[in-house]
Amino acid sequence: MIKISIPGFKDLEIDHIVMDFNGTIAADGNPLPGLMEKFDIIAQSASIHVITADTNGSVEKKLKNYNCKIEVISGKNQDSLKLEYIEKIGSTRTAAIGNGLNDRLMVKKAAVGISVIGSEGAFSQTLINSDIIVSSPNDALDLFIKTNRLIAGLRNE
Repeated sequence: MIKISIPGFKDLEIDHIVMDFNGTIAADGNPLPGLMEKFDIIAQSASIHVITADTNGSVEKKLKNYNCKIEVISGKNQDSLKLEYIEKIGSTRTAAIGNGLNDRLMVKKAAVGISVIGSEGAFSQTLINSDIIVSSPNDALDLFIKTNRLIAGLRNE
């Protein structure tokens, strides 16, 4: 568990970090550099889940050596499927990281929602539903490694 007390926001106890793949931690189906090491650090305290529609069909192959659980979804209402996933594992103890339309509900429901604006951009409602917005997946994961960054971005006291 990752415990973070954020003055004027809330006390977080994060057991799960759920993230999208394409557009969030990957570009064109390829994970961005530096993520594997961050996964290994975070996985010592929280489980990492990658939930994706797998637009490029590469998630299983590309993340096979990463310390994470992979969930591929398909069909309609992917935003609802991602929401159901975090509710099943416990949304109040989950951080959600995403960028697309299908991430908008999970970032809103999670204990802390993070949007990443990368090379694929980000859906405006997902940004609005997020607690904090970053410019790279490395920055998003660093919020849970260097927790003072998350505190600095969300504190209100």
